[in-house]
Amino acid sequence: MPSMWWVAGAIAVAALLSAYLIWTASRVERLHLRAAAAARALDAHLLRRAAAAAVVAEARGALELYAAARIALDAGPEEREAAENDLTRQLRVTEPDDEVLAANRRLAVARQVHTDLVRDALSARRRWVVRLLRMSRRHPEPGYFDIDDPILLAVPAPAAPPVVTPLAAEQAT
Repeated sequence: MPSMWWVAGAIAVAALLSAYLIWTASRVERLHLRAAAAARALDAHLLRRAAAAAVVAEARGALELYAAARIALDAGPEEREAAENDLTRQLRVTEPDDEVLAANRRLAVARQVHTDLVRDALSARRRWVVRLLRMSRRHPEPGYFDIDDPILLAVPAPAAPPVVTPLAAEQAT
């Protein structure tokens, strides 16, 4: 009878170990799928921002901004970061439009989500169990999209001169 406890204990340990391995493998799978989806969403937001910038540049006749927007729209994967950085610099020197500001805000959020998911996926890949059992071999290693901070600030309205009341004028003298 005492040897039956060893068998039951070994079965319990094997069940717990297999549950942990299945959970880890599904987490690695989920993180890689979410990182890939975030990369696609980031790409879509980059294209929307470049298209909005091209429309604004065309309407205003800003040739440098239009050229930067067209280059960002036509850039390949290896030159995409440089083109987006150039577009961000061009947008900072021009007065932003509401549509461009909204696209930039969405882009900043999409970039942050993408960065967080890539960090989590890379962290999961570095676990010793994942490396030992090669759980991430089906997925390419996700990479960060390194661009300047795309946040643009709206140009504030000119400040109104201070209103002087008669009581404040008396106290000043």
